[in-house]
Amino acid sequence: MLKDVTLGQFFPGNSILHRLDPRIKILTAVLLIVVVFLAKNLLGYGLLILLTLLLVAVSGIPVKTIFKSIKPLIFIILLTAAMNLFFTGGENVLVDERWSFIHLKITAEGILSGVKMALRILLLIVDSGVVLTYTTSPIDLTDGIERLLSPFAKIGLPVHTFAMMMSLALRFVPTLIEETDKIMSAQKSRGADFSSGNLISRVKALIPILIPLLISSFRRADELALAMECRCYHGGKGRTKMKELHLKATDILFLLFIALFIGVAFLPGLHCSLLGITSFDFLI
Repeated sequence: MLKDVTLGQFFPGNSILHRLDPRIKILTAVLLIVVVFLAKNLLGYGLLILLTLLLVAVSGIPVKTIFKSIKPLIFIILLTAAMNLFFTGGENVLVDERWSFIHLKITAEGILSGVKMALRILLLIVDSGVVLTYTTSPIDLTDGIERLLSPFAKIGLPVHTFAMMMSLALRFVPTLIEETDKIMSAQKSRGADFSSGNLISRVKALIPILIPLLISSFRRADELALAMECRCYHGGKGRTKMKELHLKATDILFLLFIALFIGVAFLPGLHCSLLGITSFDFLI
């Protein structure tokens, strides 16, 4: 299961998304995240799904990889959807408390809320991964964050340090996952059991994993700091870049396309005028 986690991994390629300026991809990812939270009806989510499928096709990332990124979070998605299903009130009761084996009523509003929340989590995972981490190398990501936050450097904020920390955190997520998998395999070979027992016993069984993982993480961080000092790294002041970022026509066109798609899709009243209907109450 841990090997299926693809957060922070970069998949080299030559697609349109791979060639985009990292600043444009960061802005696009932030814009998509905001729009996912602003979507209110199923039509809006349908348009976001259409845009997400288009981005996946353009990125060249295998669909199998996308499913692998979702697989470890299926339990969280289902749990969130179930909580919204059973604890969202409404007038349209489908299953009354008397007929439910868990003594909770199910409403049409609850089902709709659960579906929306599940779609929201899926869209956040896929959009942020495809647009940003999967198609952007850690170095480009650092440069993009630093350039976007460069105005704050004038008021004394350590922009370069912040960008470096974020990129290193993403870079070492796959490494920590691999290290965790090795520690779990080593503990299982010594007779450790992580799958049986109640919740408390399973949490206690994680202690032999967490302690070696923390020690390994601190050791790895210390080695990285020493390596950076040996190479005379002293922060971003006065540093030059081998690859300067320059916006191209394709970058501007891509951002305009995303902005226009979102603007047209979520412009109030436009759906009704295009489809010739006067109410979307059944989708809200």
